[in-house]
Amino acid sequence: MEYLSLILNTIVLRPYVFIFLAAFLFAASRLIGWRRTICFWGITYVVAFLCEFSSTRTGIPFGWYHYTGSTAGQELYIADVPFMDSLSFPFLLYASYCMSLAFILPSTSTQKSRWSVPIIRLEFPLTTRTGWPVMVLTILFFTFIDIIIDPIALQGERWFLGRIYYYPEPGTHFGVPIANYIGWAVVGLLSLRAYLPLDRRLGQAGAASPHVTLPVLLGCGLYYGVLIFNLAVTFWIGELLLGTTGVFIYLPVTVLLALRLFGYLPAKS
Repeated sequence: MEYLSLILNTIVLRPYVFIFLAAFLFAASRLIGWRRTICFWGITYVVAFLCEFSSTRTGIPFGWYHYTGSTAGQELYIADVPFMDSLSFPFLLYASYCMSLAFILPSTSTQKSRWSVPIIRLEFPLTTRTGWPVMVLTILFFTFIDIIIDPIALQGERWFLGRIYYYPEPGTHFGVPIANYIGWAVVGLLSLRAYLPLDRRLGQAGAASPHVTLPVLLGCGLYYGVLIFNLAVTFWIGELLLGTTGVFIYLPVTVLLALRLFGYLPAKS
């Protein structure tokens, strides 16, 4: 009963995390089916938790940092790691995966969307979606979004996150050590190295349709939802340099994504 109460309190305390989680479950089930969705979620959560558990004790792979325990008794912790923290990694990695798919998946033609805008029809071949290009680009998108997330999370006492962790030695990027971003790349690599071979073993089945433009865009929408949420908080607390930096990082990415979706930037098929 105590764990159930803590889980319910965690949902109440961090509703935005569970909204993003629900969006991930819906979007992923549309693209890869429930079996793969649960596998993706479970693998990434376990990898992220073990890496966080390790870093708070050995400094590997994120570098040294510590949770304050300021919300102990208010939300669920596993060891000294907040449950909601490791829970964020699966939906962020999936959203990054969809971003890479939007750029790399082959397309056959364009079709009219509901708004009469021609967008490409993405195919979903097993060899492409589990290949090295998708893995590498996913890791890049996964690490890049933390460039926006971690500096603002580090200042959680200035907004509704609260001061839940700190670095003993502040880093060079708005207080965040570069080792933290290396750690995110490690989590992405280990998770995908476990999931993608599993996807290959499960076979081609997964997408409900041979054309997966809409399900992929749902994942991209999740990515931009998290991004916009964090940029909004950044500007809200007055961190103009950090927010402006984030906007300029993602402006060219967004332009390239639009060019790809409208058929001006074809992927190699």
